[in-house]
Amino acid sequence: MRLLLADDHPVVRAGLRAVLEGEPDFRIAAEAATAERAVEVAAEGGFDVVLMDLQFGSGMNGSQATAAITALPDPPRVLVVTTYGSDADTLPAIEAGATGYLLKDAPPEELAAAVRAAAVGRSTLAPAVADRLMDRMRAPSVSLSRRETEVLGLVADGLTNGEISRRLHLSQATVKSHLVHIYTKLEVDSRTAAVAVATDRGLIRR
Repeated sequence: MRLLLADDHPVVRAGLRAVLEGEPDFRIAAEAATAERAVEVAAEGGFDVVLMDLQFGSGMNGSQATAAITALPDPPRVLVVTTYGSDADTLPAIEAGATGYLLKDAPPEELAAAVRAAAVGRSTLAPAVADRLMDRMRAPSVSLSRRETEVLGLVADGLTNGEISRRLHLSQATVKSHLVHIYTKLEVDSRTAAVAVATDRGLIRR
């Protein structure tokens, strides 16, 4: 089983390699330190599973790379392995076509099992991620859309409505509309309260 490791931290790649190369059916065929490079290498073909981080600093992120890889002809499966478990991270990755989603604190045997599952198209989700997705299904009214999550994440970063408008290429009226919907869903009446509640529920990452 040929694997591609995509992570911008050499120490993390070395750790994944050390864990996975101990499995008789795995071969680390390539590594990539940027999301762009991961897409380029995956496009060369011959890989079964890509282990993809989500944050690569500047440039393309892991979700964007996942979407590009899964759009390739005869693509490899993508297993996200990251430290981030908020809705702002999991939903874009899953929507982009990731087969599985694990957190980096997963035990080695769980990681190996997830790689094997991904190779045959079966999904594996970190327990915390699975629980949150189930909560969204049970109570969709308290879930934020992808765009609402983006807006609130920028609010949490301290951006004004005007700055959010420019960053997301939206009108200020649209930004305000998203905030009104966010306040209603979270049952709050201020930016500070919205950020606090969403952070506590794991809807955004701080």
